[in-house]
Amino acid sequence: MKAGADLKLKDLIEGHKLEIIKGDTDINITGIEHDSRKIQKDNMFIAIQGFTVDGHDYIDEAVENGASSVLVEKAIEVEKEGVTVIRVDDTLLSLARFSSLFYGEPSKELNLVGITGTNGKTSITYLIRNIFEVCHEKTGIIGTMGTLIDDRIVDNINTTPESSLIQRYLREMVDKNTKYCVMEVSSHSLDLKRVEYMAFQVGIFSNLTEDHLDYHKNMENYYKSKLRLFNKTSGCNIINIDDKYGNRILEDLENNIPIITYGIVRECDVYATNIVCHTKGVKFVLNSPKGSIPIELNLLGRFNVYNALAAAACAIFYNVDLPSIKKGLESINGIKGRFEPVPIDEDYNVIIDFAHTPDGLEKVLTTIDQFAEGRIIVIFGAGGNRDKTKRPIMGETVARHADLCIVTSDNPRHEDPDMIIKDIIVGVEKAKGEYIAITDRKEAIRYALSNAKPKDTILLAGKGHETYTIIKDEIIPFDEKQIVLDILEDMKKY
Repeated sequence: MKAGADLKLKDLIEGHKLEIIKGDTDINITGIEHDSRKIQKDNMFIAIQGFTVDGHDYIDEAVENGASSVLVEKAIEVEKEGVTVIRVDDTLLSLARFSSLFYGEPSKELNLVGITGTNGKTSITYLIRNIFEVCHEKTGIIGTMGTLIDDRIVDNINTTPESSLIQRYLREMVDKNTKYCVMEVSSHSLDLKRVEYMAFQVGIFSNLTEDHLDYHKNMENYYKSKLRLFNKTSGCNIINIDDKYGNRILEDLENNIPIITYGIVRECDVYATNIVCHTKGVKFVLNSPKGSIPIELNLLGRFNVYNALAAAACAIFYNVDLPSIKKGLESINGIKGRFEPVPIDEDYNVIIDFAHTPDGLEKVLTTIDQFAEGRIIVIFGAGGNRDKTKRPIMGETVARHADLCIVTSDNPRHEDPDMIIKDIIVGVEKAKGEYIAITDRKEAIRYALSNAKPKDTILLAGKGHETYTIIKDEIIPFDEKQIVLDILEDMKKY
């Protein structure tokens, strides 16, 4: 099928179960959109019923902006002449299918790697990319820190964007001679069909711990959403066998393709031995079916050994040699917002990390425990309009490790930040932790820096790479790294 602006509607919809309500299908389609504000002349508008907004309410706006065809799943009348109206059972699924066809099924022209799990996805994507780049293979990324195409970063609203946007990015990668795309695949995207009609060669499972239960309601639903990825892959599934849900995936898989297991504790295909954690990184021996090789990783913590093993397993599947894997892993000197030290000229440390789940905080704080010489001070909060059940668990987790918990705001969205803080403090008090509540996050950072003592370690948890905060519907600039540097500069004046 011919892709792009010259594609006929009749060719696009051929073979799809649908009902033509009105209009002509012998028309050109110049694009596919589900956001009425972005519609251009002769685009197809697909009305999606979301959690808070129903696209069916914006059909008139889409038509006014130039949509020549409209896809619906409800009984909707479009009065304007010359507009083709088509009804389907599931507009989400149709958005995924028609977007793939419109852009010429680009995932089939790439080596597409999907990574899912609660923690580690971003680090694994960048480790894999670094290995492939060492091999001079152009590699794109779609994930939490944005979409990377040919060294150009595009911000993503979601970890895994909407299907029409992903397909556009994949087509651009193909057009720029990209060989690999490594994509973070969120549980939401799997549930909401954003990654349907995508030809994943490899699926990687990192781990599964409590998160997103505001949406999934329970861990079983959360797990089942993740499992979907591994029944979609065509080449290989790479599973962390040390995680209990990783073991369940092995039992529940219906996909009969090769599996590479990785881990540290259980017997598996790719594993680490002789692990030595130190203040600059981790040393270990990488063992694999290809042989063994020593690795000196410039990333801190045992959890990064798991991330490195996942990346190595992926490279092994694609027949990358061990020296290249070693070079790719060792040449990464940090990942933005992932255990990132702030460069300060002080006698204490400041670290920024994206940890925003109980398990993520546990892993980061366990790593800090290994080298902290002074107090551990943690500034953290929890996102609003998100899983409330994890808030006291986060508070209890931090309190078990920290000498001082500074509980503050973190993307409160439409919730009262003080009420979120109260939810967290329940857990802090349960663990008998010392704490102070400072709602204004900037003031919380100022308090920590003003009261820091020699050899202290200050962890700013939760925001990581984010350079903004979300209050109600407003996105406000908030670059924690720069804020730390600015506050220290101000302190020197007095």
